[in-house]
Amino acid sequence: MVVAYHPFLDARIFKKEAKSLQKKGYNVTMIVPRKNGHLFDIDGTPFTKSFRNKVFTHEGIKIVTYDSESCRNHLNKVLNTEDVWEKQGFNNPLTKLAIQEDADIYHTHEYLSLFAGIGIKRLIKKRKGKHVKLIYDSHELTPDPLDPRYSEEKRKILEQKLLYMLEEVDYIITVSDSIKSWYIAHKPNVPVEVIYNSPPLTKDYAPKKFDNAEFITCYVGNVDAKRGNKDKVIGISEICSKAIDFQFKIIGGTRFGDSFLIPKHLQNVIQLTGWVDYHSIPKHMKDADVGWIDIDDVNQSLNRDYSLPNKFFSYLNNGIPVLVNKCHEMEDFIRKHQCGFVVDKTQATAQDFADALIFLHNNKSKLTQMSQNARKVMERLYSWEKMEDRLFQIYQHLGN
Repeated sequence: MVVAYHPFLDARIFKKEAKSLQKKGYNVTMIVPRKNGHLFDIDGTPFTKSFRNKVFTHEGIKIVTYDSESCRNHLNKVLNTEDVWEKQGFNNPLTKLAIQEDADIYHTHEYLSLFAGIGIKRLIKKRKGKHVKLIYDSHELTPDPLDPRYSEEKRKILEQKLLYMLEEVDYIITVSDSIKSWYIAHKPNVPVEVIYNSPPLTKDYAPKKFDNAEFITCYVGNVDAKRGNKDKVIGISEICSKAIDFQFKIIGGTRFGDSFLIPKHLQNVIQLTGWVDYHSIPKHMKDADVGWIDIDDVNQSLNRDYSLPNKFFSYLNNGIPVLVNKCHEMEDFIRKHQCGFVVDKTQATAQDFADALIFLHNNKSKLTQMSQNARKVMERLYSWEKMEDRLFQIYQHLGN
């Protein structure tokens, strides 16, 4: 596993893919970045006392670390010509450490680790005459064709380089059907598989009864300027708590160095659990009635429009209907499986979400049906156990 910037305990990379492959009998090594000398937790907190060795084993997975600062300039050469790739781009610690592992399959997780992977594949072939297999696990579409942070010219060159690199990729894995379609349209000769960001089935699941006096809306993940918008959480809580017996439960919260000040009069309404262990998320969701997702700026990002985030499947896995604003992939999924409610606006306000929550509170039979559908569809089609089979098939195919 070749990683350029994800935290080494990332739910998709470590908890799911690496652990599943290890369980299947593969020897798995992850090559992961330190920032300022530290590895970091999923909320951005640096590990200052633990994980200090350059190489160590964690839960049976070999972890090899490098300083991300020493790689940045090299990896950014991806936009240069090929002779610069060969002379400078591939001459970086991530590529070198990966080559030393002498693996059979290299599984990259970001645009820049894909670039490191191209170097790995070429240099192993040149030095050892060995053909290694290269996977690009595209957690999102990079570059995002609509992202205003990049000029059109920059997006064009990033896309050109991506398509050029994909010529040397043996398999693309991605996270939604729309992103898969984008790859098929641009690179029809490279096989693509969708492995959704879904959790393993919750074991001690009990169907929800929706008979509590309290109505609990739950949100999982970061609360910051981009996701889990603090102002909307406060606004929704303000409106709903005046109309119904309402609680907003946040599993996760702010990232390292950030804070979320809850107004005094809402301190009994908004509950922050803090960051919890990945496997204990279902326990914290047990009492939730609805799972909230707000995808802002859908019009400025294909990734957001095409996203099916971890939290989406976590809600469904626990029989929690999803409430989301209008965005292509989740809306399609919810309409197809009748497992949630879509506010019919790409930019929904706190009032829009509050109106939907009060409507759902008053329609418990609808909620019950959505809840049953949500759990059923996870059992039948989308749980990690099903995704694991897809992952194994890819690895088996590449091993032949």
